[in-house]
Amino acid sequence: MTQDRLIRIGIDTGGTFTDVVAFDEGSGELVSTKTPSTPGNPADGFLAGVEKVLGLLGLPTDHGDAIAAVSHGTTVATNQLLEGKVDELGFITTEGYEAMLEIARQSVPDGYGNSYFWVKPDRIVPRHLVKGVGGRLDHTGAEVRPFDEEGARAAARWFRDRGVNTLGVCLLHAYANSEHEERLRQILREEHPEAVVSVSSEVLREYREYERAMTTLVDAAVKPKLSRYVSNIKTRLDAFASTEVERHVPFYVMKSNGGVLSAEEVVHQPITTVLSGPAAGALGAALIAQVAGFDKVLTCDGGGTSTDVSVVIDGEPTLTTEGSVGAFPSKIPMIDVVTVGAGGGSIAWLSPEGTLKVGPHSAGADPGPLCYAKGGADVTITDAHVTLGRIPPHLLGGEIPLDVDAARTGVVALAGKLGISPEECASGVLEISAWNQANALRQITVKRGLDVRDFTLTTFGGSGSLLLCRLVDILGLRAVLVPPNPGNVSAFGLLTVDVKNDYVQTSVSLHENLRADEVAGVLDTLTARAARALDGEGFPAEQHRFDRTADVRYFGQAYEVRVPMPDGPVDQATLDEVARRFHAEHRGLYGYDFSTDDSQQVEWVNLRVSGIGPIQRPDIAVETIADEPGTPEPASRRPVCFEATTGYVDTPVYWRPDLAPGQQVSGPAVIEEFGSTIPLHPGFHARIDAHRNVIVTREDVTA
Repeated sequence: MTQDRLIRIGIDTGGTFTDVVAFDEGSGELVSTKTPSTPGNPADGFLAGVEKVLGLLGLPTDHGDAIAAVSHGTTVATNQLLEGKVDELGFITTEGYEAMLEIARQSVPDGYGNSYFWVKPDRIVPRHLVKGVGGRLDHTGAEVRPFDEEGARAAARWFRDRGVNTLGVCLLHAYANSEHEERLRQILREEHPEAVVSVSSEVLREYREYERAMTTLVDAAVKPKLSRYVSNIKTRLDAFASTEVERHVPFYVMKSNGGVLSAEEVVHQPITTVLSGPAAGALGAALIAQVAGFDKVLTCDGGGTSTDVSVVIDGEPTLTTEGSVGAFPSKIPMIDVVTVGAGGGSIAWLSPEGTLKVGPHSAGADPGPLCYAKGGADVTITDAHVTLGRIPPHLLGGEIPLDVDAARTGVVALAGKLGISPEECASGVLEISAWNQANALRQITVKRGLDVRDFTLTTFGGSGSLLLCRLVDILGLRAVLVPPNPGNVSAFGLLTVDVKNDYVQTSVSLHENLRADEVAGVLDTLTARAARALDGEGFPAEQHRFDRTADVRYFGQAYEVRVPMPDGPVDQATLDEVARRFHAEHRGLYGYDFSTDDSQQVEWVNLRVSGIGPIQRPDIAVETIADEPGTPEPASRRPVCFEATTGYVDTPVYWRPDLAPGQQVSGPAVIEEFGSTIPLHPGFHARIDAHRNVIVTREDVTA
């Protein structure tokens, strides 16, 4: 065995590339690489990444016994939902509530008032595949009518006889008492043993029946595919380990809440992975920016298909339980990420009115942009960059050559349809993309009462930094931070996150009616569940950490604010402190509160506990900045077009690994590295900090 090496690997599978970062816990060595994604079977790209990064560390692939753990950010569940590829589902609910999914919420898309027609989209489960079962609980969990076991058996046989093998169960008020759902699950096992089943009291023990039902059904929908995918990777990972000693490689999957969970456990709660990749990127960027001294940060993760943006304050990304994936609401704790279809593969197209549009459709990794020369037929954002010379005629430091002529031919044809020059067309594609990204950043700041000008933008991902200068101008940003190896920040983030499980219990009560002993009892129950999960993950009790929060609102409001609870025993002073914090959080979010208005009562809704098992994080290296760092020399030069009106200018190109801390570059320039490129427009300035981040500002601004 290779006992002197303990390697932790983070792998993020994107639409175009699979990003890999490895950390040697003994030496502190950190290496990163990329390999093309394999959409037909993402596991192939995953395993190719493991082999490649082990090679960089000088380890043959039969030395998998040196792998301490592998953490994975996956888009399997996300893509399945975004593409609407949901196999046939069945739904069992309380008798009389079979139309729950059809009724849904009384909401319509933005702009509906300006439209003549709006057709309600298909439900995740069609009405003919919904069955009701007799029995009824009230909101306290007390039984009003006994559970109808014969009706449950008949429903189970009905689905079995029709070959419906994936089922979601959501009975009324099961969040308060799970007995009826547990009995129904047992009957399903007896009558329909082939069925894959998700029950709401395990997926989301929280009130609001429609959201709980939808979250449960989404969990059921992705469970078969994700289970097969994770099982396949786990089996192939274990094959890396030495045959001298039977050993399983610890394998974790990133969750939307900012934690990881073992592969064995994640198959029981696949809904938690729906924003797996974006969550890892936000966490990695948050840590890098915090170490660099920035406390208010926007993250911009640009990939091949989309760009994901989020807010980070004091090193912590904001969380939400009001998220959705595609058309499906998913009321689980997740990092608050907004996604826009503005990735490197986003397609430029003409509307019926003849106007230029960009995205959300993407050329993906196969066939990809025109410049990939793999059969792509549409101009993409990457083709526009290649045409203007803003990225080199290759990717990954030369590993993947690009066909510049094919890209330019496509741009020329599109420009002809618009009656403009190729440079104007390519610049227009990039301008639209920049505004799409800017609008996403405004959505998470301005629309939530935050001043975007107070934030530093952190850009990463393969395409995340290509438009940063335009984003500075459009949004009035203070500065942009580009980490080293920005194309691998999401994979790096996977090495920085702890094991984390979330538990929730609805417990609605006015603040004045709360009893400290009852609150403590609920929290103790949730904490015990979290502790059992951490025990199962192999964490000793002394390493367990528990974060407690409460969802609180003013009486009569429809939505809650999550408020951290103080540590220690729960008494009246604890409850009053939560109320005080709620007023402050509400004021920060909405600009007002009712802390001095006795007529506005505070209402508690949900209690939450997160169980956390800590994992060793890699250190971010810091270097000494020389008193006279010197002037960097460009590695090459090439014509680049930054403005269509001025055309191409002879531009210095710098190889980022050659830039030393303290050195500075002024635009126009291009800064390149293995997996990413920074086009530095005229009037912009870049400096290298002690952590080898590139800090970009306008020349008249100091960050």
